[in-house]
Amino acid sequence: MSVAAPPAPIATTTVTPTRTPGEVDNRPTYISFGLAYLLGHGTAAISAGDEPLLGLPGWLPMTLLGAGLAVGTVQATLAATRAQRTATDPDELLSGKLLGAAWVTGFVALFLAITGLTSTLDNPDLQTMLWPTGSGLIVGLLYIAEGAQRRNLLHYSLGTWLALTSTAALLTGSTGLYWVLTLAGGGAYALATALEHRRLTITGDHAHR
Repeated sequence: MSVAAPPAPIATTTVTPTRTPGEVDNRPTYISFGLAYLLGHGTAAISAGDEPLLGLPGWLPMTLLGAGLAVGTVQATLAATRAQRTATDPDELLSGKLLGAAWVTGFVALFLAITGLTSTLDNPDLQTMLWPTGSGLIVGLLYIAEGAQRRNLLHYSLGTWLALTSTAALLTGSTGLYWVLTLAGGGAYALATALEHRRLTITGDHAHR
């Protein structure tokens, strides 16, 4: 009488996002910018107006926003640098370097524009409206350029959404714009973070076929 051998264990694999050469994982950048929107614009929204929901120091929203944008910009630069190290096409390398420099150019230009407007119009309060919306416009346009260069539809779509909602927020007034930026911008980053995981997983699957 023979004893049947026990069935072999079924191998299980866990699908994890795998980047192809030159691919960029944007999740750290999305999380950093998303927190900047939720915390920076969120605290501004609840503390703005004649009857604020919560009394907060005036410097707090801008500090949280600035810190989040700074961390996000660093994350975006690091991600682009890592992608350049694995890229083999000289044109792709050059495009990555130019896009990285565009981040600095964009925010320096924004600083000059806002400083010039507030000085010419003698209205320093304009900064509280122009910095939040202007930074969203600059980031959105840079995302559009990066998305087109990397053929990343998610990045391109997020940039389009940020550029349009950030500028449209100016139509809602000094108080309403913070709610628009918090909900539309912060929500978009949260959704993009989740979709980025799925995009990288699909890209990795295609690369191994």
